[in-house]
Amino acid sequence: MDETALTRIAEALERMSPAPLKAPDFSAASAFVWHVAPDRLEPVTAVSRVELDLLVGIDRSRETLLANTRRFAEGFAANNALLWGARGMGKSSLVKAVHGRLSPDHPDLKLVELQREDLPSVARLLNHLRTAKERFILFCDDLSFGHDDQHYKSLKAVLDGGIEGRPDNVLFYATSNRRHLMPRDMIENERSSAINPSEAVEEKVSLSDRFGLWLGFHPCDQDEYLSMIAGYCSAYGVTIDAETLRAEAIEWQATRGSRSGRVAWQFFTDLAGRHGVSLG
Repeated sequence: MDETALTRIAEALERMSPAPLKAPDFSAASAFVWHVAPDRLEPVTAVSRVELDLLVGIDRSRETLLANTRRFAEGFAANNALLWGARGMGKSSLVKAVHGRLSPDHPDLKLVELQREDLPSVARLLNHLRTAKERFILFCDDLSFGHDDQHYKSLKAVLDGGIEGRPDNVLFYATSNRRHLMPRDMIENERSSAINPSEAVEEKVSLSDRFGLWLGFHPCDQDEYLSMIAGYCSAYGVTIDAETLRAEAIEWQATRGSRSGRVAWQFFTDLAGRHGVSLG
């Protein structure tokens, strides 16, 4: 093979190989989003979040996650956390709010959002974060696994870290509607059809056992729902008669067919707009 052909092959291989990740300036922002193809950490200058004190009805989960994160930010041992349960009850909001509460006093505490579909790239991300002086909360929202989904194997790199171990400066927080990260009917189907039922699902179900903290979120009652809205009104300076507010809020949730923190915020957004209040 002549030299020209070898040069063309070398150039083709170079184009196929991903460029090495350029080390970001972690001082540029308190939060980042991980992207692949090519690998990069993009800074988020303004994180979309609410104040921690506005998250009503989840006091135990709020205090537990705040204490765990504060220990991590201060360089002490802390647990990975799985926030699971009802939709719209503030799981992802809590993660972002806790980071927002602590980051002013702990500027080296960074939030890195990782999409579920990018889990296969997590080993590359961990290798990069491992060498940084900052401390990172790796955050994956709405995490779950379906049948024949192999992404859960990549998650073990975050939770266990393989032979190298999870970096001391990385903590993993995930939210999910499923306590075991997979549908209950899938668990039962695999147990009933497998030659060895316990082994059939053990690997997937045991993923949730690798989280040191399980924080459950349950549907709110009407009083909690109304308290959330009252808290938003107070925080943003929206003044309205209490009985009118109650009646409109209840009518709003009735049309939605559910009560949750998300529904409360959606009602308040509409209310604030009608009162000429900006939420920006």
